Order: sequence, then structure tokens, then C-alpha cells
Amino acid sequence: MSLLPSLMKHSNKLILASNSPRRKQLLAEAGFDFAVHTIPGLEEVFPKEMESSEVAEFLAVQKNRPYRKLFSDEIVITADTVVVFEEKILGKPESTEEATQVIQQLSGNTHSVISGVCISDAEKEVSFSSTTEVKFRELSSAEINHYVTKWPPMDKAGSYGIQEWIGLVGVEWIKGSYFNVVGLPVHQVYLNLRDHFQLSL
Repeated sequence: MSLLPSLMKHSNKLILASNSPRRKQLLAEAGFDFAVHTIPGLEEVFPKEMESSEVAEFLAVQKNRPYRKLFSDEIVITADTVVVFEEKILGKPESTEEATQVIQQLSGNTHSVISGVCISDAEKEVSFSSTTEVKFRELSSAEINHYVTKWPPMDKAGSYGIQEWIGLVGVEWIKGSYFNVVGLPVHQVYLNLRDHFQLSL
């Protein structure tokens, strides 16, 4: 028998609109009953003049709109995570070489991880973001190469996953939610579902 709490009201109508296995795992571990649905080919585009701190929430809202039309009777959760270093957004790498260069930039420095979330149903739309500061120690070239070879980070913003080897040995400290860095600020998702969408234990 599972010891996780079960969210009873509307629990069969909660949709996670994300391909991320990490978001799926976090939402399940928080005790939510949900289905996963994704629409292929959705573009992630934001205005060039937009502040980097606003991008993740903007993209989460943009992702939510088509799902809200498709699942009009359900509660839909969309999310986006960006890594920001020196005001520049570091997206998902397209190659091992790019991932290596990005982690070299982060080595010995502090960066921000921002996750934006949008939750909607037929009547309302709520969006928010969470920011966590992450400090890496100085990483050697051998350590960086070991990571990108053993744990290909192609699907991860900023070219790394904090829950993987590099997070275990390379992160000196974080300020903010750890789970936000993994990909979903679960505590905020829980509170918003409870307070705005009447999902109760």
C-alpha cells in the first residue's frame, strides 16, 4: 500500500503536459493522480527583449494555451525551466561539445535556475515562477568529460541534471528549492492546486 497522500477531488482530471520524466516522477511522488499528454511540435519562442527572469513563466503560459483548448474539462499543468548565467539563457545543448562548453562556463560560478509553471482549467489560469541559485565548485576537464560521456545531458537546460553525478560531486551549495532545479517547484504546484483549484487531501 502506498504511503503517499492521494488527492481525491478532481484527481482523475489532472493533466501533466510535459515529456519530462523528472516532472512526472516529482508529481507522482507528491501524491498526485494524473495523466500525461503532450502535443508534438509546440514552439518555444519568446520576445528577444524579454528579461531572462521572465522567460520560463512566459513559455509555461504559452505552452498551456493549446492544452487548455484540447482538455477543456481538465486541470492542465505546463512548465518550463531555464538556466541563466550572466543574464544569458543556457538552453538544452545540441551536442556533447556544446554541453562541455556550457559546464565549463558554470564551473566555479553561481547561476540561476528558473522554473515557470502554468495551471489552468476551463475557468481560470494561474502562473508563477521559482528561482534557485546554484554554485558549482571548480570542475576539472576530466570531471566534465566524464559527466557528459556517462550522463548525456541533451534534454536538460544548462547541460546538466542536479540529481545526477555532477550534482552529487560538483555542487557546493544551492539557495532555494532543490526540486525546482530538478524541473518542478513541487511545493508551489501543490499550494496552487489546493488553493486555486480545490484539490484537497
